Amino acid sequence: MRRLFPVTDQTVSAADREWTLDELAEAYAYPDAYPAAGATGEARPEARPEARPVGDGVWLRANMVSTLDGAAHHEGRSQALSSDADMRIFGTLRAIADAVVVGAETVRLEGYRPARARDAFAARRAAAGQGPAPVIAVVSASLNLDFSLPLFTEPLVPTLVLTGAAAPPERIRAAEKAGAEVLIAGDGPGVEPARAVRALAGRGLTRLLTEGGPRLLGQFVAAGVLDELCLTVSPTLTSGYAQRIAGGPALAVPERLALASLLEEGGFLFTRYRRI
Repeated sequence: MRRLFPVTDQTVSAADREWTLDELAEAYAYPDAYPAAGATGEARPEARPEARPVGDGVWLRANMVSTLDGAAHHEGRSQALSSDADMRIFGTLRAIADAVVVGAETVRLEGYRPARARDAFAARRAAAGQGPAPVIAVVSASLNLDFSLPLFTEPLVPTLVLTGAAAPPERIRAAEKAGAEVLIAGDGPGVEPARAVRALAGRGLTRLLTEGGPRLLGQFVAAGVLDELCLTVSPTLTSGYAQRIAGGPALAVPERLALASLLEEGGFLFTRYRRI
């Protein structure tokens, strides 16, 4: 793996070898300090006016993969677009997050399992005041989920379910009976993205990672609550009619992000973009 941007000594020294997990964790570390909401709950200055009023220090990043022709999956799953290096970065991003936020459809299609504790990141997580593994937070309006799955019955840390106040009461009870904790983050049946972020931040989960799917990411983008996009550009073409990485209503004005870093291995580009 090699670093193409920003240019550093590693651009040469790391060109022809596999990066260690520590190097990847450093490369993808959450910001040490960044503008945050003040005591009045006012949004960060660089955020759009409609962006969330959040607690201090919360940061939401997304990790997605896309083909050269814009497909976010092949036959419903993203695995065919990935690589060993992409999976190492995927695992690293999970391992340094407080919580992984994922949509219900992605849970169903990708066969989500509980996050596991990894020895390679144990000291780093302990130093950051984190638990042994990130919390999985599932976003669902209908709660049409199989609560007998290990994601709900066997997690190292309890799985969270984010839903709206009008969610079916019997499904809320089923989630809680399975061991999940239900958080209400919307007045209707669905979840309001800004309220979801606030609900997680209120539990001390401020280093947030979303892995989509496209519909959930589109909601975060439309609500102006996404701080960073980690996008793997896969050197593949699929054609077809697969979704893009974000779906849903278009923004009135396209939002431009700034390139923070660019890594490359085996023709795969690993990009990081942050909101300006």
